[in-house]
Amino acid sequence: MNDASFNWPDFLGRWQQEWVPRDDEDDDDDGAGTPVRLGAPGAGEGAIAAAEARLGKRLPPSYREFLAVSDGWNVDQMAGVYRLGGVADIGWFQDPYDLAQLYEENLDEDPREEDVLLAGMWRRALQLETESDASYALLDPGDRGRDGEWALYVYKGWSGEFPERYESFRAYMEAMYRGFHGRRAGMPDFVNATTRTQDARVEEARLLALRGRYEEALPLLEEALSFGRPRSADLLNQLRHLTAPGGDRDYGLLVADPRCLPELLPLHAMEPARRGGDDHWLGMMAARGVARDTAEAALRAMRDGSHRYEPPGAWGRAVSRARDSARWGETDAAWRVLREALPGWEAPGPSLIAPVGLLADPVLGQLVTPERGREILATPRAGESGPAPGPVPDLDPPGLAWLTGPETRRPPFDGYRCVWVEGADPTLLPALLGEEDATLSVPVDQRMVPWRMPKDDGWAPPQPWEDRGVASVGRTAGAWSFAFDGHPQFLNDRFVSPAAPASASGRAAVLWRDPDHPAPGGRLTFHLSVAERGQELYAFTVRGTEIQRSGAIPEALDPERLFRPEDPAPDNELRALEALHTELGLALPRFALTRGRLSTFTPRSWTRAPREGESYAYLRMVRHRH
Repeated sequence: MNDASFNWPDFLGRWQQEWVPRDDEDDDDDGAGTPVRLGAPGAGEGAIAAAEARLGKRLPPSYREFLAVSDGWNVDQMAGVYRLGGVADIGWFQDPYDLAQLYEENLDEDPREEDVLLAGMWRRALQLETESDASYALLDPGDRGRDGEWALYVYKGWSGEFPERYESFRAYMEAMYRGFHGRRAGMPDFVNATTRTQDARVEEARLLALRGRYEEALPLLEEALSFGRPRSADLLNQLRHLTAPGGDRDYGLLVADPRCLPELLPLHAMEPARRGGDDHWLGMMAARGVARDTAEAALRAMRDGSHRYEPPGAWGRAVSRARDSARWGETDAAWRVLREALPGWEAPGPSLIAPVGLLADPVLGQLVTPERGREILATPRAGESGPAPGPVPDLDPPGLAWLTGPETRRPPFDGYRCVWVEGADPTLLPALLGEEDATLSVPVDQRMVPWRMPKDDGWAPPQPWEDRGVASVGRTAGAWSFAFDGHPQFLNDRFVSPAAPASASGRAAVLWRDPDHPAPGGRLTFHLSVAERGQELYAFTVRGTEIQRSGAIPEALDPERLFRPEDPAPDNELRALEALHTELGLALPRFALTRGRLSTFTPRSWTRAPREGESYAYLRMVRHRH
């Protein structure tokens, strides 16, 4: 810290001049109308030197300079330290409560430097406060910066918390000054040069953010927030929300503003929709001015997945097109639609600077990664101009090779099976692959699919020999629709490929890769079948080194070439998946299947019923309560 440019007389004089009582305190200290005096006449150099001689140490620079201007100060905290003493009052703390021993006992075998400093601070510290509520302001000569400053710790003995550390006495006083402002920010008559300066910076930050210069806006808003300035928290929350999209943000009273409610209320409803606590949340929204029926509708839509982010204008039309792509797994295409339309986004009100409502959309919200959130913020919008940011790279790799990556093995997938149907709309797959009246669900978070039970869709419950699963539905850029199951059972001898019935109007391909064998180095089981116009063209099944084949298999897909006994199973699998992408154009969207939302349905069993004379065994696990 460089204190050479810091003017203590100006700083303390401004604080004194701006002082007004809080709403909960009187405006004078003696009942006679005398304004509260925060400080005291400065201590002379002789008095400061005498105190240093008594203490046996030279005081740190910023504290020494402060004492020369004001010999003590009323820091005006509502809880904590009330007043700092002068040179005659300060003395060594001497750890009267044996706190050093308590903190030393909690040090581990390889403690951090800051933990060691804190443990020793109690015996070294200089005590500054003279009035407090069992709180202490402690300067630590053992925690010293290169500039000679001592760290200051504030310990609130009643709080049960660790002490709060400030880099120096000056840093502590600046924080107390900001707190003084923050405690009065809601008072309509609290207006002065500092509040006007901070409010101007909030407006400057708002315009910077709309011009895509959010990194310049952040420090302005953070400083304004430390002074408690109106709107600073709302604007800052939007920037932080988009740079860390997975977190929750509280937009306070702004949620009830009719201009902002469609963007913000669904965001607020996300947490209670997941975890419950409806009555508490509804009461909180009512206290902020949101009608109960409006809040209930938002909560219900978030919980059942029916919420749709529907802003007006050209941006809203782009959002609708993007959702149609994303709901079928084409998330990169969806993001490109949003990216192109983003400059045309219009702010519904002066306190909104970004389309944060996008985060609450069940389908599109998943697309906003931290990198994409920063891309939104770096894009000029709402009529403001500036340079456009470079596009964030697409998230989906081409083809199928990603299925062999370590991130796809337990979790999220333990084996996989998939049907691709060429030229078919994804909405037709339940009719092609499911029982009569099978329907698609609303888009489902794919991370929850392993815990979804197969649905009977109005038909008979599954038989013990059936292998019904939950298939996620989408489409790829190559005009293939797919139904993917990332948690299949093991392929058995009664397997019947659904490729032929799925290919009534074109080609269909079926792929099955067994879950990893429980034994180390277990064999790879891999099946492919391709059909067209209701007829199977070719198929093969690989079980370890055994290969079964039928039909005229293209040379590029010859299992003898793809599955080599001398190669590890992962290499063989990767080679086969790459060949399927090259030869047939098969692909799957990694992002949608691992982090997005897709509709699901329960397909027919791919295992046929046992014939007369055939037997089978199954294991059923039942949980009993005791």
